[in-house]
Amino acid sequence: MTRLTEFTSYGDAQKHYAKEKLWELFDGDRERFNIAHECIDRHVDGENVALRIAHSDGADEVISFEEIARRSSQIAHYLDRQGIKKGDRVAVMIEPSLAFYSAMFGVIKSGAVAVPMFSLFGPDGIRLRVGDCKPKVFFTNSEKAPDAIAGGAKNVTVVDHDFLDGLNDLSAQYDWNTSGRDLAVLQYTSGTTRALPAAVKHSHQSIVTLMVAALYATGIRPGDRFFCPSSPAWGHGLWHGTLAPLAMGVSTGTFSGKFDAVRLLKGLHDFQITNLTAAATHYRMMRNSGEAETFTYCFDKLSFTGEPIDSETANYVERIFGTKVRSMYGTTEIGVIIANYPGAQDLEVRDGAMGKAVPGVEVEVQRADGTPADPDETGELMVKKRGEWFPTKDLGRVDADGYFYHGGRADDVIISAGWTIGAVEVEDAVLSHSAVAECAVIGAPDELRGLVVKAFVILKDSETDGLTKSIQDHVRARLARHEYPRQIEFVTDLPKTPAGKVNRKILRDQQAEKLAAAE
Repeated sequence: MTRLTEFTSYGDAQKHYAKEKLWELFDGDRERFNIAHECIDRHVDGENVALRIAHSDGADEVISFEEIARRSSQIAHYLDRQGIKKGDRVAVMIEPSLAFYSAMFGVIKSGAVAVPMFSLFGPDGIRLRVGDCKPKVFFTNSEKAPDAIAGGAKNVTVVDHDFLDGLNDLSAQYDWNTSGRDLAVLQYTSGTTRALPAAVKHSHQSIVTLMVAALYATGIRPGDRFFCPSSPAWGHGLWHGTLAPLAMGVSTGTFSGKFDAVRLLKGLHDFQITNLTAAATHYRMMRNSGEAETFTYCFDKLSFTGEPIDSETANYVERIFGTKVRSMYGTTEIGVIIANYPGAQDLEVRDGAMGKAVPGVEVEVQRADGTPADPDETGELMVKKRGEWFPTKDLGRVDADGYFYHGGRADDVIISAGWTIGAVEVEDAVLSHSAVAECAVIGAPDELRGLVVKAFVILKDSETDGLTKSIQDHVRARLARHEYPRQIEFVTDLPKTPAGKVNRKILRDQQAEKLAAAE
């Protein structure tokens, strides 16, 4: 039997792909299936490496499949002792480490539902999510435990080496009992236009569909040394960077702690990584560090996501890393739908193009009336799901050869350094500052991050001394720390619609005009 992992070309992907063939990559079936078994337990063989972690303090952490299998089984038994039942929510807010992966896979193995949370959330961000999903246990570290408690979390439990060693009396084996349809992960998106980002429900068998992205968007194959510096609290870091490679028995790696481009470069060098997927901003930061040439690399596949990559960075990456960086496009809700097929020698990588639709997915650019756009005509990117067209809320175009190009957001969501940030969320945080009367937030162009959050602020008084930093610190404390406004402009009025709502489009247009006039 020839598996899909044995094909690498674009032509073979179109010829041999079938949805049922994805199931051949796993042990389980729809009636009995568990992500922790598929990603960890079945790959336990000697000292096979599961994870390589580059910590910001300079430490390297190498973890075997065997250790995660043992520790996660013990956490599953611990949860049973705590009375956690199948389907109960358990939050995990820990930096990438043995503690994080043991907790995540332990929750999933037990039949409970893992809720990964970004480790930079403050009490307000935690409160929103805890109030929505109501976790029975909140796993975190000692540093974040006070924020979790302040955010209303119950049964806050610090998972560290002492905690894990304290479970050594529990069995290193666990008899899981889940089906493919059972809920495994509840994952909040990194931001929407609502105060609370949407929670996406992933069943255990979601990982089967995920393999489309693994095969054709990140090009994972057995034998790769994979790495993804994105946080596993978000979709890219968890599903594409962690679960997908581990499900194939491929060792993966990530970054832990405050991001530093030079530390990442050293990790990629030391770990001899062959396949890297990252946000476009990660590549820009590595380039801007001025240290990329200091190290040597073993790359044969590179991919990026989050936002388009500028041509100067793309050319630099190809020169320094020795291969082109290929785009992948999708969202947490719909998965990856367009890719450039890393490892496929028969597919041209066109400058600025996101690539072509992945096998089994129908993508179309449509006009506002729902009719298909002509080649190179801008419209909304739509994907067919269960026989109906589903909006991506992104604009784009497709050329005559089937290559798709991104045309920007169709709403007020801000994509900054790969993060999806809701303008309304930031506005609410700014407005809670005692000196602020009104506020509007847009994305402003930035060479490094693509866009940054810019706030237009009307103050209650005219005094502005020290308020830029005060407002920024205030937002950092209330939201995830990447969401604060890096630019603040104090104004005396804001453009409004006839209904009295702030017109962000006018602000964006005015910003573009100012930039054009300055060139």
